[in-house]
Amino acid sequence: MNLANNLNQGLQTLQLNLSETTQTQLLDYIALLDKWNKVYNLTAVRQPSDMIAKHILDCLAIIPYVRGKQILDIGTGAGLPGILLAIARPDWHCILLDSSAKKIRFVKQAILELKITNAEVVCTRLEKFKPSYQFSSIISRAYSNLYNFYTQSAHLCATKGCLLAMKGIYPEQEIAKISGVKIKTIKLKIPQLQAQRHLIIMQQQGLTK
Repeated sequence: MNLANNLNQGLQTLQLNLSETTQTQLLDYIALLDKWNKVYNLTAVRQPSDMIAKHILDCLAIIPYVRGKQILDIGTGAGLPGILLAIARPDWHCILLDSSAKKIRFVKQAILELKITNAEVVCTRLEKFKPSYQFSSIISRAYSNLYNFYTQSAHLCATKGCLLAMKGIYPEQEIAKISGVKIKTIKLKIPQLQAQRHLIIMQQQGLTK
């Protein structure tokens, strides 16, 4: 089965109705990532066929849980999930933050080549990032632990916003270390992927949706 069929079937399973043009953009991103990965080592996933499930479908599965349209992707790496969210939801505005100049160089090139107009790239450490506004959703796929993610980025979150941490197995010990935070856990089923995936949604206690 070719990549386009894999992607289309996966999106149908996730109940994401994306146009043929958008699906082509997603496949073009995979082609770019595969090309650059041979030189820059951007991801441990080597085969484009594996990137469909492990990157595209894995990232897009969180769309129903993203709040608002001002999105911050912390530690975006090769643009995951931020660049894929920007492609799938052109009405969102996504800031992609990472301190690795090598990875940011790729993300900038991908945004340029794929003609993505609703994503911006910032190359800096989180503690030095001083945006002029707060975000409705702050997302990370790469943070080492939930406590650090929350304490280091919650100040960037809008009053009714949320922080979304993309995790593999259920992070029971990490969750136990957090207090005073409203936490909701979503078990995600990613098409074509057997591994466990969980989305941890955090917001300050007492805030309303």
